[in-house]
Amino acid sequence: MNYGQFLHMIPEATLTVILILVFFADLLCSRDRCVKMKTMRTFVSLLMCAQIVACALAVPTSAFGGLYVVSQAANVMKVILTLGTLIVIIMAQPWLKNDASNKVGEFYELVISTLLGMYIMISSGNFLMFFLGLEMASVPMACLVAFDKLKRNSAEGAAKYIITATFSSGVMLYGISFVYGATGTLYFDDTMQRIAFFSQFKSQMPMLIMGLVFFFSGLGFKLSLVPFHFWTADTYQGAPTPVTGYLSVVSKGAAAFALMVILMKVFAPLTEYWEYMLYIVIVLSITIANLFAIRQSELKRFMAFSSISQAGYIMLAVIGSSQMGMASLMYYVLVYVVANMAVFTVISAVEHSGVPTPNGKTLTAMSCYDGLYQTNPKLAFLMTLALFSLAGIPPFAGMFSKFFVFMAAAQQGSFWAYFVVFIALINTVVSLYYYLLIVKAMYIKSTENPLPAFKTDVNTRIALAVCTAGIVLFGICSCVYDWLFNASVM
Repeated sequence: MNYGQFLHMIPEATLTVILILVFFADLLCSRDRCVKMKTMRTFVSLLMCAQIVACALAVPTSAFGGLYVVSQAANVMKVILTLGTLIVIIMAQPWLKNDASNKVGEFYELVISTLLGMYIMISSGNFLMFFLGLEMASVPMACLVAFDKLKRNSAEGAAKYIITATFSSGVMLYGISFVYGATGTLYFDDTMQRIAFFSQFKSQMPMLIMGLVFFFSGLGFKLSLVPFHFWTADTYQGAPTPVTGYLSVVSKGAAAFALMVILMKVFAPLTEYWEYMLYIVIVLSITIANLFAIRQSELKRFMAFSSISQAGYIMLAVIGSSQMGMASLMYYVLVYVVANMAVFTVISAVEHSGVPTPNGKTLTAMSCYDGLYQTNPKLAFLMTLALFSLAGIPPFAGMFSKFFVFMAAAQQGSFWAYFVVFIALINTVVSLYYYLLIVKAMYIKSTENPLPAFKTDVNTRIALAVCTAGIVLFGICSCVYDWLFNASVM
């Protein structure tokens, strides 16, 4: 084997080097907790900035006979995922300082390990490579969910996550075995050619359709699409808030990109089958998640159902199966990263502010945000901007991201595509209502005992500044979408 082919895997190689450097930095760093936290935070943040540059400069290539295949779109997606990871690392500092100051190194190592698995997953050209990348991302993520293992909710959320992840992996492998049994290969390009051949003569079709359904179901668990979403609310509530943010944006973005690539590159001859499956899942995900979000009184559970709904919107881009669809998916994930992470940064800041908990409630309860504008107007304002972007209110970037996925879906041209877009538009109004429930609590609801004023640390301010800049600028700078469109050729 030519080991020089590893040099084609520049993003994965540099991230592996970063993982090793972080491990030794954690081993050799000062035992003083404050010094170690500051040193590790600065060191890891600088390394992740360098990783963003490495991903941006990487070129499309392939290695190991098609086992590893990376396009320009995959490199851009890695930039977006690394940016989201960098924001998580910055906004996690208040939580690490209060609850996990003796496990800083472990947190960084698990986050980077998960990101490495996502890299491999979206750069795979073979079902086996894809599955290995998926598991490399899922196992460290389960450890992150259980990071506060002494808290009952964290242990319960991790148990539900790992059980569901194991089950979904088994379902996916079952589907892959059907595809392999019908085609005799695990390589994406070869599989598509053989599926196209079989579809002409209608041979092997039942086995191929079964494989498609099981494979889609397995990834549906990772994306928390309805009806594969039951683990989401408990896991999001039990996980530490920075981990919840990481799980909701970075993990979901990687899974959505991988699903679209595989449907377009492997199952394109079966489009007439998986299109209708997507229609049903999208309508159910957006509608059911919106209805359940209205009933929530705990913010992390609320954001869990919001993320299920957002996953449905992301899947609208997959319907188009075109360059515009790929560009709109990447743009939606980019905007979703900054908007959702802004919300979770505010939640984390409030949760770890050290202020007394009113009436014995947890600081993630929605009622704790009653009158927040009176005492912490800046946090309330930034939270409002992020919620407006998630709801798709102009002129924020979230409105443009929804517009582009609607256009990509409508480009398909069928009656059912238009119908699904219409249902999504109606649900956008519903989502505006429940996002405004938080705004109403912060600005309109009066309370005799609002959260007292508190000062946020510099890390929280940096994370909020980056996210707010993205929410505003990504919507008005057309060059961002143009860059993504030009890079979205598969």
